[in-house]
Amino acid sequence: MKKPGAIEKNICLVRGHRVMLSTHLAELYGVEVKVLVQAVKRNIDRFPEDFMFQLNELEFKNLKSQIVTSSWGGIRRANPYAFTEQGVAMISSILRSKRAIQMNIAIMRIFVKLRYIFSTHKELAYKLN
Repeated sequence: MKKPGAIEKNICLVRGHRVMLSTHLAELYGVEVKVLVQAVKRNIDRFPEDFMFQLNELEFKNLKSQIVTSSWGGIRRANPYAFTEQGVAMISSILRSKRAIQMNIAIMRIFVKLRYIFSTHKELAYKLN
């Protein structure tokens, strides 16, 4: 399993929400991106807009320029999806492998840790936003 720091670096701020992208989640869960997205689309009622949204062209371009070390997987047909903390939690109800369960627990712990850090360091949170 990946170290917490590897998970933290995959959390980014988009539309005012801390999110993880479908590309990063698929890697963490050990599945192909298309498998993750297909599972989500088969269960779309579990993913309202405040749980998941697709990046627009500008958001995707901005993230690519900020995260130069990330592998974006060659040619894409569609922009990645962004999952909020609640969306990541919901993924655990559709991906049921042992690895997915372990990764969900680790990711939820990181989100909780970040929420604690931001709530105790208001000035830092303000600067990051």
